[in-house]
Amino acid sequence: MSRGQTIRLVRPDGRALTTVRIGFGWQAAPRRGLFGSRTREIDLDSSALLFADRCPVDVAFFRHLVSDDGSVRHTGDSLARLPEEADHEAVLVDLPRVPRHIDQIVFILNSFVGQTFDAVQSAYCRMVDETTSQELARFTLAHDKGWHTAQILAKVERDGGGWRMTAIGAPAQGRTFQDLMPAILPQL
Repeated sequence: MSRGQTIRLVRPDGRALTTVRIGFGWQAAPRRGLFGSRTREIDLDSSALLFADRCPVDVAFFRHLVSDDGSVRHTGDSLARLPEEADHEAVLVDLPRVPRHIDQIVFILNSFVGQTFDAVQSAYCRMVDETTSQELARFTLAHDKGWHTAQILAKVERDGGGWRMTAIGAPAQGRTFQDLMPAILPQL
C-alpha cells in the first residue's frame, strides 16, 4: 500500500474477514562510529485506538493488552532483536466482535523512551487474515526518517457492512497515545 491508499477488507473470494492481525516491524538504521557501522537498539510500541464518532473510546497497547469489549488484543511489548521480516508486535482484531458504535481503529507506532525515527531505517504495518495466514496488505515507511517520535500508520474503518483499511503514514511527536491524540484526530 502507499500513503493514502484504501483497500476493502475481504478475502480474495469476496467473503468478509473475521479476525485480522496487524503486524508491526522496524529496523534500526546503522550509525557510523569510530570503528565503522554499529546497529542501535530501537524500542517502538504499537497501539490500537478505538473511536466512536471521532471520540476515543478504548485502546489496546502494552499496558492494556485487551480492549474492554475483548474485540482487540495486543500481543505485548517486544524488546527482542528479531529478523528483518519478523513482526515485532501485533494486534489482533476480531472484526465481527467490534461493537457497532466503534467506527474506526487507528494503529500507531511510538517511542515511549523518546527515540526518534531518525534511528529507524524502515517501519511497516501489515494486515494478515488470521484464518488463512495470508498477508492482505503491507504499508512500509522506508524513507520516513526524521526527528519525530511516532507514526500514525493506518486506520481500519467501517464501510457499510464491512471494513476498509487506509494507509496514513503521518509523523507525529509524543511518547504515548495520549500525547498523539492532537495528531490522530485530523486523520479520522
